[in-house]
Formats: sequence, C-alpha cells, structure tokens
Amino acid sequence: MLEAAIRVADRGGVESITMRRVAQELGVEAMSLYHHVPNKDAILDGVVDLVFTAIRLPEADGDDWRAAIRARACSAREVLARHSWALGLMDSRRNPGPATLRHHDAVLGVLRRAGFTLRMAAHAVSLIDSYVYGFVVQESNLPVMTPHEAEEVAGGILEQLPAGELPYLTEIIVEHAMRPGYDYAGEFGYGLDLILDGLEARRGQGSGAVTSR
Repeated sequence: MLEAAIRVADRGGVESITMRRVAQELGVEAMSLYHHVPNKDAILDGVVDLVFTAIRLPEADGDDWRAAIRARACSAREVLARHSWALGLMDSRRNPGPATLRHHDAVLGVLRRAGFTLRMAAHAVSLIDSYVYGFVVQESNLPVMTPHEAEEVAGGILEQLPAGELPYLTEIIVEHAMRPGYDYAGEFGYGLDLILDGLEARRGQGSGAVTSR
C-alpha cells in the first residue's frame, strides 16, 4: 500500500495522496484501506519512513566521518530527486517511523564518535540537511535536464543580454555555463565539500564532547 502511495505521489505530488487514489492504484475500494491504516495521516507517516529506508545509512564502524556523511548526503539527494514531493514531509511528521528514527540516530552517531560535540552535531545535521533539501528543490525546478539543454538555455539568455551592460553575467554564461560538458549537478559535490571542510575546522568545539574510554 505504501509503495502504491509513493507511485501516486511521484505522478501528482503529495496532495494527490488520498485514500481514494491509493485505492485506485491498488485496484481496490477505498474503504478496504481502513482495514490496514486508520487514516491518511498514517499513510503519510508510512511513506516518509519508506523514503528514509531508501537513503543509505552511514557506516556505523567507519573511521572517516567525512566519507560516511558525504555518502549519506549524496544518497539522500538521489532518493529525494526521485521523490521531491517528500521534502515537505520529511521533518513535519509527529509520528516518525522506525526507519526515520534509525536514520537520524545513525547520522548523529557518526558525528559524535568523530568527536563532534552535541551542539556541533546538531549544527552539522541542520546545515547538511538544509543544503541537500535546498539543492534538490532548486535542481528539480531548473528548466534543463542535460548539459546540452543547459547550453541551449544559456545561449538563449546570452542573446537577450544588453551588449556590454552585464559583463559578469556574460562572463559566467560564456566561460562557465556554455562550456562543453557543463552540468549543474556537479555543483552539489563542490558545495557539500565546502560544508564538510567548515565542519571539520570546528569539530570538537563547545561543550559535551564524547571522550574515548
């Protein structure tokens, strides 16, 4: 049933998740769903948990916190790119499921074992998730999907620019966006590495650090 709800949302967004439409997807009567879930909210809780299940958990016993958190952020971006409708639900549910709780605990565990203080671990999670979610929103709204399309759109914008009036915008279009192989998706890794660099520089600051025994 939850997989059916996700298929419905993938086609029509989160607002399309209704008992009737999920039932139609399953080929059953809507009333039959109430034998499995009490209401629509239970379905929403369930689909969020299922989305979290698809995101790769960071390695629990790894020594490289950056690699673990980077892999998890990249996985989250890939999953949410397929289910961008879930972004508005990820942190809004009052009854998080077991996969959601396990996921957050695993991420915090990597940071705490790496020497992040409790406060810095909280900052890190907030910063990384905000970046991942925001990038997915921006990427999903771009009018291009491939490097070729990006070059076409950039060329169209360039033709409309007043000659000589916007030199820096012209420069980035010509020397960056219109270069062969340019792909906006590549910006994700660069920005993520900047965040991880900043977090590494502040690792261990503040109170509440984990000490080894």
